[in-house]
Amino acid sequence: MEKSERFKKAEFAAIIGVVGNIVLAALKWSVGIYANSKALIADAVHSASDVVGSLAVFIGLRAAKQPPDEEHPYGHGKAESIAAIIVAVLLFIIGLEIGRSSFDAFFHSIEAPNPIAIVAVLISIITKECMFRYKFRLGQQLKSDALIVNAYEHRSDVYSSLAALMGIGAAVVGNLLQISWLEYADPVAGLVVALMILRIAWTLGKESIGNALDRVMNDEDTVELRKIVETVPEVKKIDEFHAREHGHYVIINLKISVDPHMTVEQGHKVGKAVKKKLLREKNVENVFVHINPYKPK
Repeated sequence: MEKSERFKKAEFAAIIGVVGNIVLAALKWSVGIYANSKALIADAVHSASDVVGSLAVFIGLRAAKQPPDEEHPYGHGKAESIAAIIVAVLLFIIGLEIGRSSFDAFFHSIEAPNPIAIVAVLISIITKECMFRYKFRLGQQLKSDALIVNAYEHRSDVYSSLAALMGIGAAVVGNLLQISWLEYADPVAGLVVALMILRIAWTLGKESIGNALDRVMNDEDTVELRKIVETVPEVKKIDEFHAREHGHYVIINLKISVDPHMTVEQGHKVGKAVKKKLLREKNVENVFVHINPYKPK
């Protein structure tokens, strides 16, 4: 897939996220006010916060597609990881806020909402789950940390909407059957969902921070790349092999040993051959080869 096509698909997905979250936030807020549902209003705030996350992803993707320059010789791919970190932090804050508001609800009386709130929540759950599946698959296909994290942000909204659904449903049933304690199913579910969101934010944030800090790929993830280097006959040994993920692409730094009696020009040709073969891999953006004289043990 060409880079231009990749970024078009990623940016389109980010725009869908922005528009979808705005529509859902407006729907849940207006219905929440009408139905007197605190859970639905809180869920609307969650969707509104997702707008910021989708905008962060869009800006990160726009920055990541810029070509390398003098100040950024390795390109701008890490802009996606930075955007992913922003979204993860936002998710963490949302999780804390949902947990706090759910805990506070135990100390206040809860009024049963209008059943119409259930319809708005169901629309939100179906829409958000579709957005999650779409962005997650696209993020895996395009190797975009930002899209994958943003997808899980949509999944966290599904969880919060499920909590709202359980809370609203319990409140409505409790009101009909005069069982007041059922109304407190809402804050209990809210606390559970808050913990889920915090766990997702921590896991995804940790991964994105690792990528942003030039963490090299594990040896098991570079086996195929090493085999490609070994197909060059003049390569006697791979001394070092470091592959770093810069967002959706990989930068490789390696040291190889060649016949010590080779001329400088011959060694240079071997390095060029190694680089050419590695660059055929679709996710490899650049390769830096250092030539060492081979010293058998």
